[in-house]
Amino acid sequence: MLRVDDHPLLDLGVFITTWPVALGALPSPRWLRELANVQATTPFEPPGDNHKKLVRDLLRHGGFKPAGRSKPCNEYIRNVTIKGGFPFINAAVDATNLAALHGAMPVSTVDLDLLQPPLRVGIAGKGARYVFNQSGQEIDLSGLLCLFDAQGPCANAVKDSMRAKTHDASLRTLTLIWGSRALPDRTKALLAWHIDLNQRLGGEVELV
Repeated sequence: MLRVDDHPLLDLGVFITTWPVALGALPSPRWLRELANVQATTPFEPPGDNHKKLVRDLLRHGGFKPAGRSKPCNEYIRNVTIKGGFPFINAAVDATNLAALHGAMPVSTVDLDLLQPPLRVGIAGKGARYVFNQSGQEIDLSGLLCLFDAQGPCANAVKDSMRAKTHDASLRTLTLIWGSRALPDRTKALLAWHIDLNQRLGGEVELV
């Protein structure tokens, strides 16, 4: 289902979740919302001093510069959560953002039914771009690890595309943990924890 190009640093975790109802009818329960705090109890120790660099090195490998507005999504989620602005959206995306927050790794969740096979993970070419928000803003993807479908790049460790994002009618999601081989234990633990969150929410999970 998914081809992954050779990459010396990527330790990718991927799974599909089939939800019991459309996501618009699946609000985040209290137990999930209570995790939207950097002090919440989770299986993860605070990341070490070198952790941030190792995650960014994964994205730098192809020439991308993961800083400023192009920093990994887990750094963005942590910053907004500390300021009290965790972005609740729907149960599936909330679980993903919580996984990124506490696992300290970038995670993407997109609507699988909006993607057109074949699917591939690889580095975007120079000049590749896509719209990532409702305002029509674009991100320059040059040199960045991305998920591709038949139409082109559609998700990555920084910002996912508008055309692939979940919506109220979504029933199947594809989640990618953009892990690093320099942090293999963290990637494995985050994959297990994220799957557990989705199963507690009623989702049926299939590893890819």
